[in-house]
Amino acid sequence: KLALGLSGFETGVAVMPLVRGDKSDTYGNPQGRVRNTRKLLLSAAVIMSVFLLASSLSTTLLIKPEAFHKVTDTTALSELSRELGRPLDAEITGKANGRALAYLAHEYFGSAFGTVYDISTVLILWFAGASAMAGLLNIVPRYLPRYGMAPDWTLASRPLALVFTFVAFVVTILFKADVEAQGGAYATGVLVLMSSAAVAVTLTAARRSSGKIKYALGLIAVIFIYTTVVNIFERPEGIKIAFFFIAAIVITSFVSRVTRSTELRVERVEMDEAAQRFIQEASAQPIRIIANKRQAGDAREYALKEDQQREDSHIPARYPILFLEVAVLDASNFSSELRVTGVEVQGYRILRAEGATIPNAIAALLLHLRDITGKRPHAYFNWSEGNPIVFMLRYLVFGEGDTAPVTREVLRKAEPNPLTRPMIHVDG
Repeated sequence: KLALGLSGFETGVAVMPLVRGDKSDTYGNPQGRVRNTRKLLLSAAVIMSVFLLASSLSTTLLIKPEAFHKVTDTTALSELSRELGRPLDAEITGKANGRALAYLAHEYFGSAFGTVYDISTVLILWFAGASAMAGLLNIVPRYLPRYGMAPDWTLASRPLALVFTFVAFVVTILFKADVEAQGGAYATGVLVLMSSAAVAVTLTAARRSSGKIKYALGLIAVIFIYTTVVNIFERPEGIKIAFFFIAAIVITSFVSRVTRSTELRVERVEMDEAAQRFIQEASAQPIRIIANKRQAGDAREYALKEDQQREDSHIPARYPILFLEVAVLDASNFSSELRVTGVEVQGYRILRAEGATIPNAIAALLLHLRDITGKRPHAYFNWSEGNPIVFMLRYLVFGEGDTAPVTREVLRKAEPNPLTRPMIHVDG
């Protein structure tokens, strides 16, 4: 009941950014907007409280108990009659189930008024669904990129709206359009929303305030959490629908991530002064880059790596080389900026970069070097030892794996012309 009582509150939260503040408001201190938002929420809470209490009182006093019970056969009708201790009015049994106020509208004000009430109810529910859709279209694309699952089409409302609509139809079919079952899912969603918000506010207050307000907020959070748990146990269909919805969004996004894994996934390349100097001095001829997975990072490591690659790939000693090392900071990010720094270790010049994935970062840097120097760069790799399927999974999850073939595939898709595509050399 608490969850249904809070129905519509999320719409108030969604319109908070639209509340007008004072002219003196700033982005960091919007006092007028906060004040007016409190008025909005207080007004909504008062109106909802009056409506809920009035509707609960009127439906309880004016509707017979049997009208709320959904009876499917005569045996169930007899059992309900024994439970209530009196004969039942079979004609009204179950007619108020899920539509108590509509039942009163038809019963006391006639069919014409009742029909108008039914139409208004449908329109209000349509508006509630539209507001929920608007909230999802606004919220979901914000969080998917943090998990590396944001396809480009989440930036457009139409494709994402189609996904949400498809999920809604599937949920409706799976639960046979049962209002009770879907009401439980709605209650679960509202309670989870309010519980998480209450916990967030409590944590914020605990960090910023030393007064008693944090304990009051903590008590409210506990009440919401308790109500959520109880609702899940009493109405498990709610968590089932919610789980299906979450799974559908995550699976759709993961499939998009897999299918787009060989894109460049680099928004832009930034190089510091040392890296730019290394590139400029080496650009008299096509730049030769040796990919290296840094271990000790000392001169001995680079000397051994250079000797091995010059011998295996037949790189003449007169050609200078640069080492490239890519570190993955957060593999969950689908795309990121590529920051390249130049480091010199006892005469060996190294380009160290940070990106979301190693192969995509290398490919993006090679294309960037081609564009700024006008020459096709050459990159040298060694084959990795191991199972290719394991490497593929490591690449999807951790952003690393068998770097050479993936880098070549990313380059092939990014640059269809093989004559202008950076060269990839693999030995070992």
